[in-house]
Amino acid sequence: MARGRSLNVQHIVLWNYPATVVLTYTLLAPELKDVPWSILPYQLYIPLTILLPTLFIFIALSIKYSGIVKTDVAQRMSLFIPLLASFLLFKETASSGKLIGIAVGLIALVCSVSWNKEGQGQKSNSMLYPAVVFLGMGIIDVLFKQVAQHKEVSYIDSMFFVFVGAMLVAFCILLFQKWGRGQRIEATSMLWGSVLGVFNFFNIFFYMKAHRVIPDNPSIVFTTMNVGVIVVGTLVGVWAFKEKLSYINKIGLVLAVISILLIAYL
Repeated sequence: MARGRSLNVQHIVLWNYPATVVLTYTLLAPELKDVPWSILPYQLYIPLTILLPTLFIFIALSIKYSGIVKTDVAQRMSLFIPLLASFLLFKETASSGKLIGIAVGLIALVCSVSWNKEGQGQKSNSMLYPAVVFLGMGIIDVLFKQVAQHKEVSYIDSMFFVFVGAMLVAFCILLFQKWGRGQRIEATSMLWGSVLGVFNFFNIFFYMKAHRVIPDNPSIVFTTMNVGVIVVGTLVGVWAFKEKLSYINKIGLVLAVISILLIAYL
């Protein structure tokens, strides 16, 4: 939608954070007065506040210089990082059914990529930007899981602190783009950014809530979210934007649903 309206996607992404801060404060009412600053998990908050706004810029750079396919694969395959963390860091038990479901999900991720769009990369075949996207998205998933697990600070308070930090980083980037690069900051970007912020807020709220509800099976949350994004995103693309699915894409869509069922019920 932004492309069709010639809007600055980076600015839209950066402007979504004021909306997430306002929504968290008004709807969830974080109990900020009762939280001792000394017990806050800064080792989790600081990387999240930096990664959330900056990773979208790297995604844009990756599409520009390495192509849509490499970027798409990097985003999809970032699921490897939280899945490894599920079993190595969070000590989840790996049942055979769950492992089969994860394997099916990874195949579905590969099948979901639109492989015919490789030519949209502009200048090089560098894997630097896709590698940053791969690591960044995987690390964000793991950090949010750790934030949700933190016993001394509620995930609502943590959401507020993370969103405020991300908003400050986003404002610094916007100021640099305005004064350092002479980019105009349009009012329409602020409006669309606020709309995006609504979706971003509910996305992270339910993601962290899911980790609280299913604390011993993080792979269910990681895989269901990532594979679920493919299913919903594909359906919206087909119905709302008249996108065409290849035969491989359709296979990936079916495998994605099978993967979620295997992981959730075996």
